[in-house]
Amino acid sequence: MITSTANPTIKLIRKLHEKKERLQTGLFYIEGLRIVIEALQQGAEVECLVVAPDLLTSEFGWQRVEEENRRGLQVSQGVFTSLASKQNPQGIAAVVRQRWQDASSLRLASQDLWVALDSVADPGNLGTILRTNDAVGGKGVILLDNSTDPYDLTTIRASMGAIFSQGLVKTTFEQFLQWKQDHDYALIGTSDRASADYCQASYPLPMILLMGSERLGLSEEHMRACDQLVSIPMVGRSDSLNLAVAAGLMLYEIFNQQRERSGQHGSEKQRKG
Repeated sequence: MITSTANPTIKLIRKLHEKKERLQTGLFYIEGLRIVIEALQQGAEVECLVVAPDLLTSEFGWQRVEEENRRGLQVSQGVFTSLASKQNPQGIAAVVRQRWQDASSLRLASQDLWVALDSVADPGNLGTILRTNDAVGGKGVILLDNSTDPYDLTTIRASMGAIFSQGLVKTTFEQFLQWKQDHDYALIGTSDRASADYCQASYPLPMILLMGSERLGLSEEHMRACDQLVSIPMVGRSDSLNLAVAAGLMLYEIFNQQRERSGQHGSEKQRKG
Protein backbone atom coordinates (compact mmCIF):
# COMPACT_ATOMS: atom_id res chain seq x y z
CA MET A 1 0.00 0.00 0.00
CA ILE A 2 1.48 3.32 -1.10
CA THR A 3 0.41 6.16 1.19
CA SER A 4 2.74 8.99 0.15
CA THR A 5 2.09 11.29 -2.80
CA ALA A 6 5.86 11.79 -2.96
CA ASN A 7 6.45 8.14 -3.81
CA PRO A 8 8.68 7.99 -6.95
CA THR A 9 6.29 5.67 -8.82
CA ILE A 10 3.32 7.91 -8.03
CA LYS A 11 5.26 10.97 -9.19
CA LEU A 12 6.03 9.24 -12.50
CA ILE A 13 2.38 8.28 -13.02
CA ARG A 14 1.26 11.82 -12.21
CA LYS A 15 3.60 13.16 -14.88
CA LEU A 16 1.66 11.21 -17.52
CA HIS A 17 -0.93 13.98 -17.37
CA GLU A 18 1.68 15.96 -19.35
CA LYS A 19 2.05 15.48 -23.10
CA LYS A 20 5.84 15.73 -22.88
CA GLU A 21 6.03 12.80 -20.48
CA ARG A 22 3.68 10.71 -22.64
CA LEU A 23 5.86 11.37 -25.67
CA GLN A 24 9.05 10.43 -23.83
CA THR A 25 7.78 7.26 -22.18
CA GLY A 26 5.26 5.96 -24.72
CA LEU A 27 2.84 5.46 -21.83
CA PHE A 28 -0.47 7.05 -20.90
CA TYR A 29 -2.81 7.19 -17.93
CA ILE A 30 -6.48 6.21 -17.79
CA GLU A 31 -8.94 6.25 -14.91
CA GLY A 32 -12.44 4.98 -14.22
CA LEU A 33 -13.93 1.50 -14.15
CA ARG A 34 -15.45 1.51 -17.64
CA ILE A 35 -12.36 2.68 -19.52
CA VAL A 36 -9.98 0.43 -17.55
CA ILE A 37 -12.16 -2.65 -18.16
CA GLU A 38 -12.37 -1.72 -21.85
CA ALA A 39 -8.58 -1.54 -22.05
CA LEU A 40 -8.27 -5.01 -20.52
CA GLN A 41 -10.96 -6.50 -22.75
CA GLN A 42 -9.40 -5.00 -25.89
CA GLY A 43 -6.00 -6.45 -25.06
CA ALA A 44 -4.27 -3.15 -24.43
CA GLU A 45 -0.76 -3.42 -23.02
CA VAL A 46 -1.51 -2.47 -19.41
CA GLU A 47 1.71 -1.82 -17.52
CA CYS A 48 0.01 -1.69 -14.13
CA LEU A 49 -3.36 -1.18 -12.47
CA VAL A 50 -3.66 1.45 -9.76
CA VAL A 51 -6.29 0.64 -7.14
CA ALA A 52 -7.54 2.48 -4.06
CA PRO A 53 -9.35 -0.19 -1.96
CA ASP A 54 -11.30 2.46 -0.03
CA LEU A 55 -12.74 3.89 -3.26
CA LEU A 56 -13.31 0.85 -5.47
CA THR A 57 -16.79 -0.45 -4.64
CA SER A 58 -17.57 -2.43 -7.82
CA GLU A 59 -17.59 -6.21 -7.37
CA PHE A 60 -16.88 -6.65 -11.08
CA GLY A 61 -14.00 -4.20 -10.77
CA TRP A 62 -12.48 -6.18 -7.92
CA GLN A 63 -12.87 -9.39 -9.92
CA ARG A 64 -10.80 -7.91 -12.74
CA VAL A 65 -8.24 -6.53 -10.29
CA GLU A 66 -7.78 -10.00 -8.82
CA GLU A 67 -7.35 -11.47 -12.30
CA GLU A 68 -4.67 -8.87 -13.02
CA ASN A 69 -3.17 -8.98 -9.53
CA ARG A 70 0.41 -9.38 -10.70
CA ARG A 71 0.19 -5.94 -12.26
CA GLY A 72 -1.68 -4.25 -9.41
CA LEU A 73 -0.53 -1.26 -7.37
CA GLN A 74 -2.53 -0.47 -4.23
CA VAL A 75 -2.62 3.13 -3.02
CA SER A 76 -4.40 5.07 -0.32
CA GLN A 77 -7.45 7.22 -1.03
CA GLY A 78 -5.34 10.37 -0.70
CA VAL A 79 -2.73 9.14 -3.17
CA PHE A 80 -5.37 8.10 -5.69
CA THR A 81 -7.11 11.45 -5.39
CA SER A 82 -3.80 13.17 -6.15
CA LEU A 83 -3.65 11.23 -9.46
CA ALA A 84 -7.31 11.58 -10.43
CA SER A 85 -8.37 14.22 -12.95
CA LYS A 86 -12.01 14.42 -11.83
CA GLN A 87 -14.03 14.53 -8.65
CA ASN A 88 -15.45 11.40 -7.01
CA PRO A 89 -12.93 8.97 -8.52
CA GLN A 90 -13.93 5.30 -8.72
CA GLY A 91 -10.68 4.02 -7.27
CA ILE A 92 -9.27 2.29 -10.33
CA ALA A 93 -6.81 3.55 -12.92
CA ALA A 94 -4.12 2.12 -15.16
CA VAL A 95 -0.88 2.94 -16.92
CA VAL A 96 -1.03 1.70 -20.49
CA ARG A 97 1.49 1.52 -23.32
CA GLN A 98 0.63 3.54 -26.41
CA ARG A 99 -0.10 1.65 -29.60
CA TRP A 100 0.85 3.18 -32.97
CA GLN A 101 0.96 1.80 -36.48
CA ASP A 102 3.75 2.70 -38.86
CA ALA A 103 2.51 4.71 -41.84
CA SER A 104 4.88 3.12 -44.34
CA SER A 105 3.70 -0.42 -43.55
CA LEU A 106 -0.04 0.38 -43.41
CA ARG A 107 -2.07 -1.52 -46.00
CA LEU A 108 -5.82 -1.20 -46.51
CA ALA A 109 -8.01 -4.25 -47.04
CA SER A 110 -10.78 -4.16 -49.64
CA GLN A 111 -13.49 -2.84 -47.28
CA ASP A 112 -11.36 -0.60 -45.07
CA LEU A 113 -12.28 2.96 -44.15
CA TRP A 114 -9.82 5.31 -42.47
CA VAL A 115 -10.06 8.96 -41.46
CA ALA A 116 -7.14 11.35 -41.98
CA LEU A 117 -7.19 14.55 -39.90
CA ASP A 118 -5.03 17.54 -40.70
CA SER A 119 -3.80 19.34 -37.57
CA VAL A 120 -6.87 18.54 -35.49
CA ALA A 121 -6.52 20.70 -32.38
CA ASP A 122 -9.35 19.79 -30.04
CA PRO A 123 -8.88 16.52 -28.10
CA GLY A 124 -12.63 16.20 -27.59
CA ASN A 125 -13.21 16.34 -31.35
CA LEU A 126 -10.57 13.69 -31.93
CA GLY A 127 -12.07 11.39 -29.31
CA THR A 128 -15.55 11.79 -30.79
CA ILE A 129 -14.27 11.02 -34.29
CA LEU A 130 -12.53 7.88 -33.01
CA ARG A 131 -15.80 6.80 -31.39
CA THR A 132 -17.87 7.50 -34.51
CA ASN A 133 -15.38 5.80 -36.81
CA ASP A 134 -15.52 2.73 -34.60
CA ALA A 135 -19.33 2.82 -34.71
CA VAL A 136 -19.40 2.62 -38.53
CA GLY A 137 -16.73 -0.08 -38.71
CA GLY A 138 -13.86 2.23 -39.67
CA LYS A 139 -10.38 0.93 -38.98
CA GLY A 140 -8.49 3.92 -37.66
CA VAL A 141 -7.36 7.54 -37.78
CA ILE A 142 -4.30 9.03 -39.44
CA LEU A 143 -3.07 12.17 -37.67
CA LEU A 144 -1.29 14.62 -39.96
CA ASP A 145 1.30 17.19 -38.96
CA ASN A 146 0.55 19.11 -35.73
CA SER A 147 -2.45 17.14 -34.49
CA THR A 148 -3.44 16.87 -30.85
CA ASP A 149 -2.37 13.91 -28.72
CA PRO A 150 -4.86 11.00 -28.93
CA TYR A 151 -3.66 9.84 -25.51
CA ASP A 152 -4.79 13.02 -23.78
CA LEU A 153 -7.36 12.18 -21.08
CA THR A 154 -9.99 14.33 -22.79
CA THR A 155 -9.56 12.38 -26.03
CA ILE A 156 -9.69 9.07 -24.20
CA ARG A 157 -12.93 9.96 -22.41
CA ALA A 158 -14.57 11.27 -25.59
CA SER A 159 -13.59 8.09 -27.47
CA MET A 160 -15.55 5.96 -24.97
CA GLY A 161 -13.04 3.13 -25.37
CA ALA A 162 -12.54 3.43 -29.14
CA ILE A 163 -8.96 4.51 -28.44
CA PHE A 164 -8.28 0.80 -27.87
CA SER A 165 -10.04 -0.54 -30.98
CA GLN A 166 -8.99 2.05 -33.57
CA GLY A 167 -5.66 2.05 -35.38
CA LEU A 168 -3.57 5.18 -34.92
CA VAL A 169 -0.98 6.56 -37.33
CA LYS A 170 0.98 9.81 -37.03
CA THR A 171 2.81 11.21 -40.04
CA THR A 172 3.39 14.33 -42.11
CA PHE A 173 1.14 15.30 -44.98
CA GLU A 174 4.03 14.83 -47.43
CA GLN A 175 4.66 11.28 -46.24
CA PHE A 176 0.93 10.56 -46.22
CA LEU A 177 0.57 11.80 -49.79
CA GLN A 178 3.47 9.63 -50.97
CA TRP A 179 1.93 6.58 -49.23
CA LYS A 180 -1.45 7.29 -50.82
CA GLN A 181 0.09 7.60 -54.28
CA ASP A 182 2.15 4.43 -53.86
CA HIS A 183 -0.97 2.38 -53.13
CA ASP A 184 -3.56 4.34 -55.14
CA TYR A 185 -6.13 4.46 -52.36
CA ALA A 186 -9.18 6.68 -52.86
CA LEU A 187 -8.92 9.96 -50.94
CA ILE A 188 -12.14 11.93 -50.42
CA GLY A 189 -11.98 15.39 -48.86
CA THR A 190 -14.54 17.88 -47.56
CA SER A 191 -14.62 21.56 -48.46
CA ASP A 192 -17.27 24.29 -48.54
CA ARG A 193 -15.95 25.14 -52.01
CA ALA A 194 -16.76 21.72 -53.45
CA SER A 195 -19.66 21.57 -55.90
CA ALA A 196 -20.66 17.96 -55.12
CA ASP A 197 -23.17 17.40 -52.32
CA TYR A 198 -21.86 14.78 -49.87
CA CYS A 199 -25.11 12.80 -50.19
CA GLN A 200 -24.84 12.63 -53.97
CA ALA A 201 -21.24 11.42 -54.15
CA SER A 202 -20.23 7.77 -54.32
CA TYR A 203 -17.70 6.41 -51.82
CA PRO A 204 -15.58 3.46 -52.95
CA LEU A 205 -13.81 1.25 -50.46
CA PRO A 206 -11.06 1.09 -49.48
CA MET A 207 -10.84 4.83 -48.93
CA ILE A 208 -9.55 7.58 -46.68
CA LEU A 209 -11.77 10.46 -45.59
CA LEU A 210 -9.66 13.62 -45.28
CA MET A 211 -10.90 16.34 -42.94
CA GLY A 212 -9.24 19.71 -42.37
CA SER A 213 -8.44 21.46 -39.11
CA GLU A 214 -11.15 23.13 -37.03
CA ARG A 215 -9.93 26.62 -37.84
CA LEU A 216 -8.78 26.45 -41.45
CA GLY A 217 -10.29 23.39 -43.09
CA LEU A 218 -8.38 21.84 -45.98
CA SER A 219 -5.65 23.86 -47.66
CA GLU A 220 -5.25 24.14 -51.44
CA GLU A 221 -2.51 21.51 -51.26
CA HIS A 222 -4.76 19.11 -49.40
CA MET A 223 -7.61 19.62 -51.84
CA ARG A 224 -5.38 19.01 -54.85
CA ALA A 225 -4.37 15.67 -53.35
CA CYS A 226 -7.99 14.45 -53.14
CA ASP A 227 -9.58 12.25 -55.77
CA GLN A 228 -12.90 13.88 -54.96
CA LEU A 229 -14.15 16.83 -52.89
CA VAL A 230 -17.61 17.05 -51.38
CA SER A 231 -19.47 19.69 -49.38
CA ILE A 232 -22.05 19.54 -46.61
CA PRO A 233 -24.86 22.01 -47.40
CA MET A 234 -25.80 24.67 -44.84
CA VAL A 235 -28.69 27.15 -44.99
CA GLY A 236 -28.52 28.88 -41.59
CA ARG A 237 -26.35 31.75 -40.39
CA SER A 238 -23.52 29.51 -39.15
CA ASP A 239 -20.59 29.45 -41.54
CA SER A 240 -19.17 26.09 -40.46
CA LEU A 241 -19.88 22.85 -38.61
CA ASN A 242 -18.01 21.42 -35.67
CA LEU A 243 -15.32 19.07 -37.00
CA ALA A 244 -16.62 16.02 -35.13
CA VAL A 245 -20.18 16.69 -36.32
CA ALA A 246 -19.04 17.07 -39.94
CA ALA A 247 -16.98 13.88 -39.68
CA GLY A 248 -20.00 12.07 -38.21
CA LEU A 249 -22.22 13.12 -41.11
CA MET A 250 -19.62 11.97 -43.63
CA LEU A 251 -18.92 8.66 -41.91
CA TYR A 252 -22.59 7.74 -41.67
CA GLU A 253 -23.22 8.65 -45.28
CA ILE A 254 -20.36 6.34 -46.29
CA PHE A 255 -21.67 3.66 -43.92
CA ASN A 256 -25.24 3.89 -45.23
CA GLN A 257 -24.09 3.66 -48.84
CA GLN A 258 -22.17 0.49 -48.04
CA ARG A 259 -25.25 -0.95 -46.31
CA GLU A 260 -27.36 -0.19 -49.38
CA ARG A 261 -24.87 -1.96 -51.64
CA SER A 262 -24.60 -5.01 -49.43
CA GLY A 263 -28.28 -5.16 -48.53
CA GLN A 264 -27.57 -5.13 -44.80
CA HIS A 265 -30.49 -3.63 -42.87
CA GLY A 266 -31.58 -3.92 -39.29
CA SER A 267 -28.77 -6.18 -38.07
CA GLU A 268 -26.57 -3.48 -36.54
CA LYS A 269 -26.64 -2.56 -32.89
CA GLN A 270 -28.93 0.36 -32.18
CA ARG A 271 -27.60 3.48 -30.56
CA LYS A 272 -27.96 3.44 -26.78
CA GLY A 273 -29.64 6.46 -25.22
